[in-house]
Amino acid sequence: MLHWVKFNVVGIVGFALQSIVLFTLTRSTPSLSYLAATAVAVELAVLNNFFWHQRWTWRDRPALTKTDTLRRLAKFNVSTGLVSLAGNLFFMGLLVGRCHLPVSGANLASVLVCSLVTFLLADRFAFDVAPA
Repeated sequence: MLHWVKFNVVGIVGFALQSIVLFTLTRSTPSLSYLAATAVAVELAVLNNFFWHQRWTWRDRPALTKTDTLRRLAKFNVSTGLVSLAGNLFFMGLLVGRCHLPVSGANLASVLVCSLVTFLLADRFAFDVAPA
């Protein structure tokens, strides 16, 4: 349960970062589509979240070497990062592109839908206990 709480605290910070980057990119670079801006914003949030999950959320499961950390980063980016990116792009395309909702509201809905799946992937796959 503690991992879930910490995961969500980190997620809120990551969501704020993602929202700021998305807002900035969609307002300052009109030639960049909202989907491309979403992809950049999500990846920055994923990298930020990995750092904090490694240091705080799953501190009780330390990486013993730099190789372990890189392995975790790869697993985190491929699993939760891919779900976040694909899920956010899918839901943003649906909610903004088809339903014509505002970008900020669609972004929040997209993140909430993907959060449970990304927690399970992080807990069971990316930050799993390394074999002894």
